[in-house]
Amino acid sequence: MATAKTVFVCQECGYKSIRWLGKCPSCNSWNSFVEEMEGTKLSILGVQGSSPVPMSSVEAQDYERLPTGLKGLDFILGSGLVPASVILLGGDPGIGKSTLSLELAAGIAKQSKTVLYISGEESTAQVKMRAERLGAVKDNIFVVSETNLDDILSSIEETNPFLVILDSIQTIFWPQINSSPGSVSQVRECASRLAFRAKTKGFCLWMIGHVTKDGAIAGPRTLEHLVDVVLYFEGEGYNAFRILRAVKNRFGATNELAVFEMRNEGLIEVENPSEFFISNYNPGQAGVCITAVMEGVRPILVEVQSLVAPSSGFGAPLRRCQGFDPNRLSMLLAVLEKRLGYRLYEYDVFVSVAGGLKVKDPGGDLGVVMAIVSSLRSVPLPEKTVAIGEIGLTGDVRPVSMMQQRIKEAERIGFSNVIAPVNGPFPVETALSFLE
Repeated sequence: MATAKTVFVCQECGYKSIRWLGKCPSCNSWNSFVEEMEGTKLSILGVQGSSPVPMSSVEAQDYERLPTGLKGLDFILGSGLVPASVILLGGDPGIGKSTLSLELAAGIAKQSKTVLYISGEESTAQVKMRAERLGAVKDNIFVVSETNLDDILSSIEETNPFLVILDSIQTIFWPQINSSPGSVSQVRECASRLAFRAKTKGFCLWMIGHVTKDGAIAGPRTLEHLVDVVLYFEGEGYNAFRILRAVKNRFGATNELAVFEMRNEGLIEVENPSEFFISNYNPGQAGVCITAVMEGVRPILVEVQSLVAPSSGFGAPLRRCQGFDPNRLSMLLAVLEKRLGYRLYEYDVFVSVAGGLKVKDPGGDLGVVMAIVSSLRSVPLPEKTVAIGEIGLTGDVRPVSMMQQRIKEAERIGFSNVIAPVNGPFPVETALSFLE
């Protein structure tokens, strides 16, 4: 190692500067620079002395996935854990990350596999108290409370586990780096060394990561790049339901989700997400519309609610939405004003997706528009009606991907009327004629 030098590192994005800066020029974060000692970095992800070989001569390995015991988690991962994979789980404090990790440990231990649970935030006694409540006390689940990376690597060598659960990566430090745990340097180096050890030894690494106030996983962006799977655990503090979503998956589809309910005995999977999201649907109310969106390869029915009320007349009218992109809402309102002549600039518009789901699929545009016009006219949609389609700037409703899967899901739940462009685009006025 060369002589260490002092640098200032942004704790949000990892940008380095030779002097302290009030605002990061890379991510525009304020007061995020921390002084750290930096030296020459060791090569930890490459194999020393290796040489390039033709891809045709590389021996392929067919890994057999191991079910986790949680159907929703298996669905997101692509039918189970892949040996030597590295998984990063993020979520707000108290959302249930540790609970899900212990249930995962119990599911793997039931298959006669060794699990090492490393806690950097709790003592072993505290971990056992929660494990007893969840029924996750097994002889082949080893627990250690440690934050020193060298000692953690020694524990892995000693137990030779199939699965290593680390709670959390922000609490681990490597003594050779002169910075506090959770800093960019510590998170990057510790995660890199653990991931390299997982790849070489063949065990699965499950890491829990803290999130920032914006909801992103704390630490450098490279943390998400070096892992194989990135999962986010979402939910509201006042709601017992949790949504587990995959935003990166090298072994399966992305944007898959599973719904869990938090109970005293742990997380219980909701087997039918569509019925959950529309469980309180009242077809006789104005301003409510059911639409079908795709989460990965799974179609899910969601309830879109809208409230259109006269504006106070002072300043710009309000535009508020929950679970829907506000920029897209502005575009849809502009289409209604320009193409259909609705004077929405005189009204405050509120849009909400019931159940806490965040809709990013453009196939939900027609449902939002139908809900807005229904509230404006105070006319409810016909019963058992689903609206699916993307709204273009020209004022037409366009087909979206996997339309047949969405329609089949609506039929399975019991909806008989589907407003959707199956054979080609049609004017949005045709869809709104159902409100006459």
